[in-house]
Amino acid sequence: MNRVIACMLVLTMIVCNVGLASAEAAIYPEIPTVGKVDQSNEKVIVIATANGNVEEALQQVNLAFPSSKVRKTFKRALNGFSIELLESEVDMLRELQGIERVDQVVDYKANLDSSVPFIGADEIRGKLDNNGEHLTGKGIKVAVIDTGIDYKHPDLEANYKGGYDVVDYDHDPMETVASQGPPTLHGTHVAGIIAANGQVKGVAPEADIYAYRALGPGGQGTTEQVIEAIEKAIEDEVDVLNLSLGNTVNGPDWPTSIALDKAVEEGIVAVTSNGNSGPNMWTVGSPGTSTKAISVGASAPPIKTPYVTIAGLDKEISLYPIGGTLPWALKRDFELVDVGYGLKEEWEEVDVNGKIALIERGMIPFSEKARYALDNGAKAVLIYNNLPGSFVGAVEQGMKIPVVAISKEDGDWLLEQLEESKESQYARTIYRNEEDFIAPFSSRGPVTQTWEVKPDLVAPGVSIDSTVPKGYLGLNGTSMSAPHVAGAAALVKQAHPDWTPEQIKAALMNTAKKLINEDGEPYYPYEQGAGRLQVNRAIDAKTLVYPGALTFGKWSKDDPREKRKVTFTIENHDNHTRTFHVKPPFELPDGLQWDVPFSTEIKAGEKKEVTVELDLFPAVLAEGIHHGDIVVEGGKDPISIPYVFFIEEPNYPRAMAFNFGHGDRPGEYRYEMYLPGGAEEMGIALYDPDTFQFVKFLDVKEDVGRGMVGKEWDDLDLPDGTYKALIFAKKDGKEDTIETNITIGALLPEGKKDED
Repeated sequence: MNRVIACMLVLTMIVCNVGLASAEAAIYPEIPTVGKVDQSNEKVIVIATANGNVEEALQQVNLAFPSSKVRKTFKRALNGFSIELLESEVDMLRELQGIERVDQVVDYKANLDSSVPFIGADEIRGKLDNNGEHLTGKGIKVAVIDTGIDYKHPDLEANYKGGYDVVDYDHDPMETVASQGPPTLHGTHVAGIIAANGQVKGVAPEADIYAYRALGPGGQGTTEQVIEAIEKAIEDEVDVLNLSLGNTVNGPDWPTSIALDKAVEEGIVAVTSNGNSGPNMWTVGSPGTSTKAISVGASAPPIKTPYVTIAGLDKEISLYPIGGTLPWALKRDFELVDVGYGLKEEWEEVDVNGKIALIERGMIPFSEKARYALDNGAKAVLIYNNLPGSFVGAVEQGMKIPVVAISKEDGDWLLEQLEESKESQYARTIYRNEEDFIAPFSSRGPVTQTWEVKPDLVAPGVSIDSTVPKGYLGLNGTSMSAPHVAGAAALVKQAHPDWTPEQIKAALMNTAKKLINEDGEPYYPYEQGAGRLQVNRAIDAKTLVYPGALTFGKWSKDDPREKRKVTFTIENHDNHTRTFHVKPPFELPDGLQWDVPFSTEIKAGEKKEVTVELDLFPAVLAEGIHHGDIVVEGGKDPISIPYVFFIEEPNYPRAMAFNFGHGDRPGEYRYEMYLPGGAEEMGIALYDPDTFQFVKFLDVKEDVGRGMVGKEWDDLDLPDGTYKALIFAKKDGKEDTIETNITIGALLPEGKKDED
């Protein structure tokens, strides 16, 4: 159950990467560095830790495995050695009396080496700014509002220039360490993507990093803390601000979204993650709903993507890595075993040694599922969602076992194969080289009420390896996408120091690459925005068009014919006059016409406003979302401006962000929920979780306005226990529900959180 902040109606903000509530620091050798496991032949390299004298342990090994090869012996950093031997001998090595533990060696290759060149950052290293400096972000101040950073990390130490800790109220924004509570690593990972300058090279490796710790132990913080951190960054006059965090409120007027708008008005380029609640529409959350900030979704850099299937069948299942675990690198078939929820007692009922464990999400944290799997000798773990769709997640501590997430639908299909077959089923891994697909977890738009296109663009956010405290680690999420754009903004700012945040945003959006889905069709604007980041083209942009995306709002079917106008600006940064043509979509449905100027001539260094008029007869058009691109030609390359409009009330969720918990004093309870469009009727109905018998209405309200709604009780007059809660909201003929369990009479144990 999510923590509810008492006294003020604010939502808990969480780091928006991989469903990460907290994660332990990557400390060598307990957590491996990132990379791919090399299993190209039958031999493997492992690290063996001795429980006594290393030389005596080596004598045992030489006698037991005469064909093995000891590679290195460690006596200071580790009491052990590395050894190359047959994979079939690894379990026998663990059984030797002188061996305490055996861990797999993982080869390191930072994926920033793929994602940074992929967005064009390496192509501009040879270019110079107005001061004759190479474009590396030098002199640009980038704020990282997050969990703090490990400013002592060798890849970040030179870039770190200061900041503030709004959690502990001091000038030491170090990541949370274990002595303070659940440790964190998220901010360090984000900072590395922006400006690491060591073993890993960030997008802007010489930018100045200012860290603002707004999220404390476990990666949690409040709206208040985030806004305070934004204020601190404004006071420090940073140039670029990155917020890889968020909540599930799809509303443009949420305080953090407004705060980012204010930061942009102060001259700061604000970049934020779009969220990890995809793939459905309307899943973008604040502050990704900010109008003026740059909201970033997640795409894939060039990666070798693993898929799992059942040997002999055609269906392929997408895998989503669980952060803090080994990469999936299986090279042969392994038997698949159903282990239920992966509870402690369930492992006693099945044999998973050397097999792949199939586990349902829920009941216990991912880290416990992974630990039980490791202890019971499982080769790898598939965790399938307990709700429709896919998800991403992370474990609290490093686990030396591959753990991945799959969708509920794929999990159900695997269970069906296990149940229907009388023989054992074997999972086979297939690898495909892929790039430029939108990650399923990436939140989609549009934004409620304003009906704006979000995300603004996408950037690499799949299998991104970066810095973490005392090491390196690969993570997934729009939290990894946003800092790619923040680093790119720093490069554009260095190249064009006089450009405003609006111009920098336009350059990044106007030059983005339109992505195509697996069916060969362009992704929708509310999935990819303007497209995938190409920073090299943004820096070279000679034409800017803004805003970079348009919305014409919504109509009802019974509305009369109406003309609506939108205005955007075209800037000519070339050294000669150019003539621009605005071209709306050529193929038009009945009931829709465009009126655009025939041509617009703009002199060098000047700009003009252009008006586009949409003439629309709603009764003729189909209900739902309509979208397309308006193309501006006349510059070096055509610029596509995505647009959307709606016929009838959009099909957004009528209720979201429900939280229930204890109040300020014993016996008190409270709830809060966000209604993006208000509600004609809303309520909370409680049921017995076993029999589904109705118990009572916890609350019922009518004619509720848009925004947060909540209530407090001194006494609920209910027996202690767990109840099934059905939260409903009705608006304009549509009703949405949220199902969840709530607990009366018991707090979560100290330090415990719901990670699954």
